[in-house]
Amino acid sequence: MKKKMVSILLAASLAATLLAGCGTGNGNGNGTNDNTAGDNGAAGSEDGGDAAGGGTKDNGGAIVGEEEGSVYYLNFKPEQAQQWKDLAREYSDEAGVPVTIETAASGTYESTLKSEMAKSDAPTLFQVNGPAGLASWKDYCYDLKDSAVYKNLKSDDFALISDDGQVQGIAYVIETYGLIYNKDIIDDYCEMDGAKIKDVSEINSFAKLKEAADDMQAKKDELGIKGVFASAGMDSSSDWRFKTHLANMPIYFEYQDENVATTDAIKGTHLDAYKNIWDLYITDSTVEPTMISGMTGEDAAAEFAMGEAVFYQNGTWAYQDITGNEVDDDDMGMLPIYIGVGDEANQGLCTGSENYWCVNKNASEDDINATLNFLEWVITSDRGREVFRDEMGFVTPFSTFTDEYMPENPLVDAANDYIDSGKTSVPWVFSTIPSEGWKNGVGSALLEYAQGTGDWDAVKDAFVEGWASEYSAVNQ
Repeated sequence: MKKKMVSILLAASLAATLLAGCGTGNGNGNGTNDNTAGDNGAAGSEDGGDAAGGGTKDNGGAIVGEEEGSVYYLNFKPEQAQQWKDLAREYSDEAGVPVTIETAASGTYESTLKSEMAKSDAPTLFQVNGPAGLASWKDYCYDLKDSAVYKNLKSDDFALISDDGQVQGIAYVIETYGLIYNKDIIDDYCEMDGAKIKDVSEINSFAKLKEAADDMQAKKDELGIKGVFASAGMDSSSDWRFKTHLANMPIYFEYQDENVATTDAIKGTHLDAYKNIWDLYITDSTVEPTMISGMTGEDAAAEFAMGEAVFYQNGTWAYQDITGNEVDDDDMGMLPIYIGVGDEANQGLCTGSENYWCVNKNASEDDINATLNFLEWVITSDRGREVFRDEMGFVTPFSTFTDEYMPENPLVDAANDYIDSGKTSVPWVFSTIPSEGWKNGVGSALLEYAQGTGDWDAVKDAFVEGWASEYSAVNQ
């Protein structure tokens, strides 16, 4: 199954299926962002609402009837915590079903899930970040093959399906990340004497990115910026961008070399390239490398939003954090993360998902049914789709999200442009990373290297030796 999921994501047509015609939208990282893409927010919990009323038919077509049971959703994406609470409260008021939303604190989803699953009132709805995350929770997953949320999925490509055909998880948001850039500042730079580029389109390789970035850093005072790259903060609200999202690049290219979809022992073939891009981030930066331990995700977003940095590594989900400030929507673009490996001229952005809904099969039958009904309402009702579009900004893999339910987001426009031009999307192979412990080890080594208290060999050890040991520990 792991091989199937990753090989599917390798195809550019996968991203085209999702994003073509979407026009605009965003989504985590996690997040995003991650336990990773979504690890860039704060903790929060609140009841979705008290039981009320009887059955009704939602104006979007979903049947909401009087029922027993309740829903407890442990949310993976802190940046959408409040929207989930508000949406749950609306559903509770309409359907008379108690819905509780809790959101794990930044970087703690896995540990929080373990703690909550041990309780008598365990989550009825939870998330995994892909095949690697599913490995720890597959025995808790209810088979979703007969659910409305699965029947409305555009393709099995967006489901985690076991060898015996059980639908154990369903992706609910597709996201894209790269180097978000400020078009206005780059245009100003291009007009300077001696500029290394005449147009942003000339940045189509790591060599060209470094050449232009180094020159812009030297001219930062003339450009009115603090640095070329927004701060590479290494606190828990930001470090996932580098120990996971940036680490995706050398892992992806090694998988390409080896023609594999996962491995129990990474070789670290492209760690020199990983070093080069990391060096660029921390050298041509808004802050000194010794300061990044205390820099946060909010700091980086603010630096870019206020026009103090040219580039900001993040994804479509970051649009909500930067819009409405000094950078106009028309001035936001996104470049691939070039590291000097592969066919860079044809490289696209990083597109995928690490957000898969799973229903707890150990919950009571009433709670399972209530949870499935809640999910159906979320993806079929007018209100659920409006919140996904307007407040969460999600691009989803569900057929119910027709054109009128696509959100506006210039960063997704950029993703569409790369797909339309035939560029090859880079899949999110970081879902095969063996554990959160591996990410933390790499993150610590990256920080020590940046601060001058460690060397690059320690990063290599964390990457290679750490992978083997963590994989063994998880799969023993």
